Amino acid sequence: MLKKLIQSLRSPLRRAPNKPETPAVIPRSQHALEREQISRYALSVVDRLEKAGYQAYLVGGCVRDLLLGVEPKDFDVATNATPEQVRAEFRNARVIGRRFKLVHVHFGREIIEVATFRANHSEDDGEEDATQSARHESGRILRDNIYGNQEQDAQRRDFTINALYYDATQERILDYANGASDIRHRLIRLIGDPEQRYQEDPVRMLRAVRFAAKLDFDIEAQTAAPIQRLAPLLRDIPAPRLFDEVLKLFLGGHAERTFELLLAYDLFAPLFPASAEALARNPDYTSRLIRQALANTDTRIREGKPVTPAFLFAALLWPALPARVIYHQEQGLPPLPAMQEAAHDLTLEQCRRIAIPKRFTIPMREIWDMQERLPRRQGKRADMLLENPRFRAGYDFLLLRESAGEQTGNLGQWWTRYQELSDSQRREMIRALSLEDAKGPARKRRRGSSRKRHAPGADKPTQGTDE
Repeated sequence: MLKKLIQSLRSPLRRAPNKPETPAVIPRSQHALEREQISRYALSVVDRLEKAGYQAYLVGGCVRDLLLGVEPKDFDVATNATPEQVRAEFRNARVIGRRFKLVHVHFGREIIEVATFRANHSEDDGEEDATQSARHESGRILRDNIYGNQEQDAQRRDFTINALYYDATQERILDYANGASDIRHRLIRLIGDPEQRYQEDPVRMLRAVRFAAKLDFDIEAQTAAPIQRLAPLLRDIPAPRLFDEVLKLFLGGHAERTFELLLAYDLFAPLFPASAEALARNPDYTSRLIRQALANTDTRIREGKPVTPAFLFAALLWPALPARVIYHQEQGLPPLPAMQEAAHDLTLEQCRRIAIPKRFTIPMREIWDMQERLPRRQGKRADMLLENPRFRAGYDFLLLRESAGEQTGNLGQWWTRYQELSDSQRREMIRALSLEDAKGPARKRRRGSSRKRHAPGADKPTQGTDE
């Protein structure tokens, strides 16, 4: 009894800024959202849950995007039914997650995600709550399965623009945090105290950046203020989760802008420490290469072309590789083994921070390895390289390096022309290379002696030799 009395006295003092209480109701006449814009499967899920006696609303990003005139990528539903109750209503559903239980209702290739209303965690969670929630000593929430009502659910959502609930029956929007106003003013604003919310889940800093880049919004001043100071908290986030977040950051079609914001808020270094060091050491080259790779990624996504994370990670980490290659060459390794050893070290180090799966690290390293092989074109090597399944990615990466200002002795131009010619013309190109090498043995020896300290991406140009 005394504990509850103390909690009731404390609660007004702990109320966070812009805490949602009762919603503003936006009737059909005051918004442009149409039922016809909504997935019929999402409406079906809402309808079935309501007929079973539960509350159910479309929520979050789909409501926000429809108000912005953007086609939602997916549709999410929020309900007062527990995951197990939702699962009981749908034979085509399954419960997923441990930290945050959700239900995925499958309709062929479309998935409607259903989340139970959550309540905020208090510092004085009782024993019953403690079985469903847990906090790290830093304040980070480790499990988030405390259920509540709609008002509580709105309070614990991250940004005001994501605390919008669409009532499909009455075609009205419930706005708990003035999110409609922030949409009009193009602002990303956290619900509650920013420092506390970031400590609960540091990934919210990455989400703020991602939404700002995706929607072309500004991050509201109080929401932005603690980010640089709290950026190191990302080091406590499990590496597999950061991998998922990085894919969302860079494969959403706004990677170049995202990179700019990550740098501005000191969020890039916790994700890619070696690349951040390379950026400080050689800012012009590193920035040009990464930006060009991200711009190319954005273009391919806009054109509906496939994008592989392996190429993306190869570009993000490449500027950190040359110094490590040089180190291994100084230890006596030839260029190719030095490259392979450096790539192994860098990949292992990066995977401790972001758990990049082997299905991406292996082709990433093959792309790097190809950069050392592409200069070696004499004899049958050029044709063998053309037949290599990684040739195209390696060739594209070579062009990326050249576009960033790396001097390769026109190697990219040579390979471009070689692919366009007939077999007989290709033989002439190979003979021309052999004649060039035969002109000056002394020059070849000097060039060979310089290779010991050369590494891809270093100041000296990559030259093709038959060594």
